[in-house]
Order: sequence, then structure tokens, then C-alpha cells
Amino acid sequence: MKIAEIRELTTADLAERVEAEIANYNQMILNHSISPLENPAQIKQLRKTIARMKTELRQRELNNK
Repeated sequence: MKIAEIRELTTADLAERVEAEIANYNQMILNHSISPLENPAQIKQLRKTIARMKTELRQRELNNK
């Protein structure tokens, strides 16, 4: 997910999306430990996407104060 797409989301949607992506990430890590994924780079990509979302949430939080 690109930063432009993240910025289009509302704060509530973004918070829900972060929780869903974290759950997806944890599941992916578990699956990868049991049997290797075809593309383990997906884990790295998902981790970066989560970081981008959390960064945007934090920026919105700081701007509203």
C-alpha cells in the first residue's frame, strides 16, 4: 500500500486497517515458521506497510493537539 493510499483513509479506517494488517503479519510469521512461504519478502513488505500506517496515525495524532 502506497503512502498516498494511506493518507486517503480516515483515521478510524486506518486504525482498523493497522490492526488487521498486524493480525495478518502475525499469521504470516506463524505460517512461515511451519512451512516456508513461496515469497518470504512479503513479510518484509508487510512490516514496512504497517510502519507506514502507524507513522501516518502518529502524525495525525500530533497534528490534532
